[in-house]
Amino acid sequence: MGDMTTLIDNTADPAGPAASPARRTQTDAPGEAKKPRHPEKQSRPDTPLLRKPAWIRVKAPVSKGFAETRDIVRAKRLHTVCEEAACPNIGECWDKKHATMMIMGDTCTRACAFCNVKTGLPAALDPEEPANVAAAVAEMGLNHVVITSVDRDDLADGGAAHFAAVVGAIREAAPGTTIEILTPDFLRKDGAEAAVIDARPDVFNHNLETVPRLYLGIRPGARYYHSMRLLEKVKERDPQMFTKSGLMVGLGESKEEVMQVMDDMRSAGVDFITIGQYLQPTRKHAPVDRFVHPDEFKAYESIARAKGFLMVSASPLTRSSHHAGEDFAKLKAARAARG
Repeated sequence: MGDMTTLIDNTADPAGPAASPARRTQTDAPGEAKKPRHPEKQSRPDTPLLRKPAWIRVKAPVSKGFAETRDIVRAKRLHTVCEEAACPNIGECWDKKHATMMIMGDTCTRACAFCNVKTGLPAALDPEEPANVAAAVAEMGLNHVVITSVDRDDLADGGAAHFAAVVGAIREAAPGTTIEILTPDFLRKDGAEAAVIDARPDVFNHNLETVPRLYLGIRPGARYYHSMRLLEKVKERDPQMFTKSGLMVGLGESKEEVMQVMDDMRSAGVDFITIGQYLQPTRKHAPVDRFVHPDEFKAYESIARAKGFLMVSASPLTRSSHHAGEDFAKLKAARAARG
């Protein structure tokens, strides 16, 4: 799962305001207020929270457009990665009625060290969710939608059939909407990804998140080469489908390691790479090693373009779903320009 790394910060306190609008969206239901969001992390020692530089901070969401999007999400009983991961871009995106829908519940079976989504035993799949997601997409009049999910290792197919059902429902309810999916890795679910690919989303995204050396500590439930192979399988099954993957930086990786991941992605045929700053959700999560300067992101962008990616988005606040609709249009234009 991707994009689960961020907090809004609109004060000088490096931990952010205790009761900001974005932070309030992260609380559990009233009856679960004291239940730890990440029970598997409670015994870990606290890690330091670095003071965020000026280029990281964003304002809390307060616009009318934000409220309208929130109301639609609530009415359809949907989850969004925007809220569950406390994304710093939520105010901007929801004001424009851009939201990344998170399907298959709000509880993940994995316990990644960077992720702010709840960990535990998920509830059963909601059979009405595909229709509810599709209805929300149609009501919001979206030109482009991003669908992601928690990891569902408890399901025989990792939730692949449910993903395909959501894509199919959106195609029926909003045939003019282009669809981008950000999937789990379907680890140990042999062949499950085929159902998702065959549903023919416009963009298939799976984030590698970090460099291979850091997987054991940052993404212990995943395997780097399995994730890379998943992206390769998409191109083998449907060579015309756009593929996309993302990295977080600031976790202790080296520039050379990032460049090697770029090369691995290109070998797998990945079209679009995103690179953003890792932000620490709580003191129980992996610490930020450093805040990467915007100039370094510009250098990564230049290197990635030189390596042949059709699209590159690299900045401190880059997230997989940020500006996804605009980026998809650019992605199509870049392929057409190459012939």
